[in-house]
Amino acid sequence: MDLPASQAAADAAHMRAALALAWRGVGQTGANPAVGCVLVREGRVVGRGWTAPGGRPHAETLALGAAGKAARGATAYVTLEPCCHWGQTPPCTDALIAAGVARVVVGHGDPDPRVDGGGIARLRQAGIVVQTGVLAAETAEPVAGFLSRVRRGRPAVTLKLATTLDGRIATAAGESQWISAEPARRMVHAMRARHDAVMVGVNTVLADNPDLTCRLDGARTAPGLRIIADSRLRTPLTARVVATAARYPTLFIVQEGTDAARRNAVAELGIKVIEVAGTEAGIDLPAAMRRLGEEGVNSVLAEGGARLAAALLRADLVDRIAWFHAPSVMGGDGLAAVRAFGIRHLDAMPRFERAAVTAVGPDTLTAFRRAAA
Repeated sequence: MDLPASQAAADAAHMRAALALAWRGVGQTGANPAVGCVLVREGRVVGRGWTAPGGRPHAETLALGAAGKAARGATAYVTLEPCCHWGQTPPCTDALIAAGVARVVVGHGDPDPRVDGGGIARLRQAGIVVQTGVLAAETAEPVAGFLSRVRRGRPAVTLKLATTLDGRIATAAGESQWISAEPARRMVHAMRARHDAVMVGVNTVLADNPDLTCRLDGARTAPGLRIIADSRLRTPLTARVVATAARYPTLFIVQEGTDAARRNAVAELGIKVIEVAGTEAGIDLPAAMRRLGEEGVNSVLAEGGARLAAALLRADLVDRIAWFHAPSVMGGDGLAAVRAFGIRHLDAMPRFERAAVTAVGPDTLTAFRRAAA
C-alpha cells in the first residue's frame, strides 16, 4: 500500500534516527546484530534504544522500557526485523505486542532462519500494522557483518591499507612507521572499535610488534578479538599480542600439524588456537573465515601485511577496502601493499567500486566496496 507523501517522509526521518542509534552499537554487540529502535506517538519520540554491549538487551526492549505506558498506540521504527524466537531473552515481537504498539516500521529483514519474515508475520497476526523496506539499503550497513555471517557463513572482511601514492608500505630496508599521519592513525583506531575483530599476519607481528588495541578516548580499548594468521606459529611468546592476551581476547589461526608444544604454550597463556587445513600459499583462509563465523564473529578488519592482503584477495574474501594514501612516493624498490597472487588476465582481477573519498589530515581515505556482479 502506498503511503501519503507526508507519512513516507516522516517514516524516513524517524528511521534515520533509529539508524543513528544502531551505529552506536556497531562492533560491540557480539554475535548479535546492532539494531536501533525509536518509538513515536502523536509525532513525539517517547522511547529510544540500541542493542546493548554484548548483544543484550535488544534495542526494542530498551526503547519500550524508556517509553513505559506511552508505548501504547505508538509506532516503533526498527532498523532490523524484530526477533520472534526465544534465546537468552524473550522475543522482541512479543514485547512489542504486549506493549500495545499500533504500528511497526522495519528497515531491513532478518535472514536468520529463526526469524526470516516470521517476526513481521507474528506482528501482523497480532493486528499490528507493519511497513517494511524503509531505508533498506541504509539500514543494512550497520548489520552488514551479521548479514554476511548468516547468509555466507563468514564475517564481512574490510581490508585496511595505508600506503604511499604508489602503493608502498615500507622501504626496501623495512622501515614503515609512519607512512600515514596521526589523523589517519586515529581513524584506524576508530575502525578497530567498529569491528568485531582485527586481523594481521605473522609477518606484521614480527616486523612491527603491534598491540592491535584501540587507543581513543571514550572507545573500548580493543576490538572484540585480535586474530593472528600464523600458519606455523612463529609468533614469539614475548610479542605484545601474546603478553597482553590475558587482557584482550586473542586468537591464532594455524595450519593443521603445527607443533603441539607451541600450541600448548600459547593456549596456556589464554590464547585460543584454531587449526585449519593448509594450502600451497599457507592457511586455508576460506576455511578460517568459516570457523570465525561459527565463533560468532560478524566483521573483521584485516590490517596486513602484504602477504595476508594478497591471500584474502586471491580467495575472494575482501568485501570492502579502506585505503589510506599518504601524499608521498617511494618508488619500485619499496614493499608493495599486496604481494603477487597470480593474476595473469585482467578479467581475473578482484574489482571494487569507489564508495567515498575523505580527506584525513594530509592523507586521503578512499573507501571501496565489492563491485556488483
